[in-house]
Amino acid sequence: MKFVDEARIKVQAGDGGNGCVSFRREKYIPFGGPNGGDGGDGGTIYLVADSALNTLSDFRHRRFFQAERGHNGMGRDKTGRMGSDLEIPVPVGTVVRDADTGELIGDLVRDKQRLKVAQGGFRGLGNSHFKSSTNRTPRQSTPGSPGDLRMLELELKVLADVGLLGLPNAGKSTLISQISHARPKIANYPFTTLHPNLGVVDVGPLESFVMADIPGLIEGAAEGAGLGHRFLKHLQRTRLLLHLVDIAPVDPDHAPLDDVRTVVAELEKFSPDLACRPRWLVCNKSDALPPDEAEARCAALAEAIDWQAPRYCISAATGAGTAELTHAIMAHLKQTRAQMGDTPLEEVDEEDDEDA
Repeated sequence: MKFVDEARIKVQAGDGGNGCVSFRREKYIPFGGPNGGDGGDGGTIYLVADSALNTLSDFRHRRFFQAERGHNGMGRDKTGRMGSDLEIPVPVGTVVRDADTGELIGDLVRDKQRLKVAQGGFRGLGNSHFKSSTNRTPRQSTPGSPGDLRMLELELKVLADVGLLGLPNAGKSTLISQISHARPKIANYPFTTLHPNLGVVDVGPLESFVMADIPGLIEGAAEGAGLGHRFLKHLQRTRLLLHLVDIAPVDPDHAPLDDVRTVVAELEKFSPDLACRPRWLVCNKSDALPPDEAEARCAALAEAIDWQAPRYCISAATGAGTAELTHAIMAHLKQTRAQMGDTPLEEVDEEDDEDA
């Protein structure tokens, strides 16, 4: 299945049913009076977060959604049936905006969360509502109001605790496959990863976190070069970033220090807020060097960039140092969750979702 993280759809809520003009006509009751019923309300459209979905690919083929119209009122004071509401399933982590105004309508960050995106039209009134002592045979009714018509922009931002950053072939996919059950494509050429991959990392009993791997960044990514800039948004919900660096590059002119500076520069161009997110330095491919030399290169790199955050020297291929890294991440996340009350970074108020 092709990974799709952006979609544009049109939603049309149901119109309200029209009111009815009718009079009671029965034997021996010559002046029965008005008995036209009201119409039914039109169906409302909701987006519903579904944890079973992980892409917006369903919206490539169907882009128009319409709720049922309310039925018209009938004689004998019969109210028309209400139009059925329409629920559209979307992946958890979907951000919804009005395509015409750019207004943020809501952010679906929990499974089964509902967001109203188009209000159904209200019912029209039958002529029985207009009877009075001076108007005993009203021949007027009101039509139902039209339902909302909106163009929506859907944007998927995956929900993960930890995000992986780095140049192509830094070892991000190898790391996530080593410490989780995720099985991304791994090969010895750039841009093997073409879309975000999520993996659940089990650290201990009832202790786990979600890690996200995105395509590698290259210089000029902020201007649209490569693939990483498009997918950087998927790291905006993470609580911690792991900056992977290849400390044993095949090309001797390919300095790890330049790699770090390239990624940091592109990150700052894309989002200053994301650049300020807690970020750890992870020196990868230590198995290609003697242990002492690998640790020395990692320490020299941290000193050259004046790195103050934690740093680790690992081998994603052999698993060396990954256990220590995952336990440190779990401890950091537990502390962060306790401080933040375990609230998602971009969660919106439930009442705003229902009333949008």
